[in-house]
Amino acid sequence: MNARPLTKDQYDSAVSLWTTTGLTRPWNDPMDDLLRAMNGPTSTVLGYSLDGDLIATAMVGHDGHRGWVYYLAVAPDRQESGLGRLMMKACEQWLIERGAVKVQLMIRSDNSPVIGFYDQLGYELSDVQVRAKWLKAGDHAHTGSAAL
Repeated sequence: MNARPLTKDQYDSAVSLWTTTGLTRPWNDPMDDLLRAMNGPTSTVLGYSLDGDLIATAMVGHDGHRGWVYYLAVAPDRQESGLGRLMMKACEQWLIERGAVKVQLMIRSDNSPVIGFYDQLGYELSDVQVRAKWLKAGDHAHTGSAAL
């Protein structure tokens, strides 16, 4: 059982799997996320297919030090089969091969079953906060001191 980077003909199936498993949000276009990962030099989306059907995915990338995993999805009728574990191992191996020394992920606080899954894989709660700011094309951050 090997996870491999998605082929272009699997992109729509990946987005459909993400939608089916509840990973998408209205404010975030999953196809845009997928294309950024597939076209980026330090990221990919791994997939696992069975009989021609894409049944598991995981987006993985790194900043040269830390790796991140997103969009881990397993088809509902294949969950609790070990595929989630397989996909995380594939992501970890992908990161190791690229020199990353740590892997991180974000889980929505109210997603208890997923928190339990990662607990079983040895992932720990980190003493950090995740902060976010939406960036829009054309916005420029103000730098320097304000005139008095």
